[in-house]
Amino acid sequence: MEKKITLSVKDLKKVIGKKEIIKGLTFDLCEGEVFGFLGPNGAGKTTTIRMLVGLIKPTSGSILICGSNIEGNFQKAMTNLGCIVENPELYPYLSGYNNLLHFARMIEGIGEERIKEVTELVGLTERIHDKVKTYSLGMRQRLGIAQALLGNPKVLILDEPTNGLDPAGIREMRQFIRYLSEEEGLSVLVSSHLLSEIQLLCDRVAIISKGTIIRTDTVQQLLSNRERVVWHIQPLDRGREVLRSLTNIEETDEGTILTEFNEKKIPLWNKQLVEAGVSVMEMNRKMPVLEDLFLELTGGDMIE
Repeated sequence: MEKKITLSVKDLKKVIGKKEIIKGLTFDLCEGEVFGFLGPNGAGKTTTIRMLVGLIKPTSGSILICGSNIEGNFQKAMTNLGCIVENPELYPYLSGYNNLLHFARMIEGIGEERIKEVTELVGLTERIHDKVKTYSLGMRQRLGIAQALLGNPKVLILDEPTNGLDPAGIREMRQFIRYLSEEEGLSVLVSSHLLSEIQLLCDRVAIISKGTIIRTDTVQQLLSNRERVVWHIQPLDRGREVLRSLTNIEETDEGTILTEFNEKKIPLWNKQLVEAGVSVMEMNRKMPVLEDLFLELTGGDMIE
């Protein structure tokens, strides 16, 4: 059964002055999906997110949230969207509960029952009546997500949700976001500079560079056929010559050789190296990581 599209972006452009910052982005989010949004410094990731949540106006193109175009039906579109752009804006001198109460008053039909629901959902029941200034960074992030969920949105946009968290907090946030998608059915768009986290967290990923999406696919498809074997061999020159006669190779700065991972052929390659007088000091299976693909596709640009 085909999943319902909850966010649809078509040919989105943004021109500032005479410079085209965003150059015709097109992508969709589906119900219950975690979608990663990655871009090197200056790629236009933040500008895109600001357009999606209505903070700045697109020059052209369309953004539909649950079928409602933000251009012609902004209020209805926004009722289906929750977001945290950069850091959650909270009142530190108020309790978590009073923060949520304050924001709930801005949304029609949202009362104490919904506040209780989102508090339980983000795991803050025990601390909700404490002042926010006593909260850890992870707790403030969760309270910000509770605020974003008050209006029962179908789409949740999180800009760097693990920023500043320690490893335990990052793992907890990852598990929580997966819960929101799998159990609550939310579509979640996540931007992050932590490529390893995006690889663990997301169903699909869009990579944006210089205002253009250069690749969108599932993490599995992006990384397919990228598994490698690292060969530590001596003498290097002779080993390089032998392996090059057998398969395609890459060289690393550390003085090792990379080849494809082929379970059936590796023992034969190893045998031919030894017969040629090459010592195989070590060979390691290198699992594919999103970081390698990212650097390849963006020409080595730094992530935002």
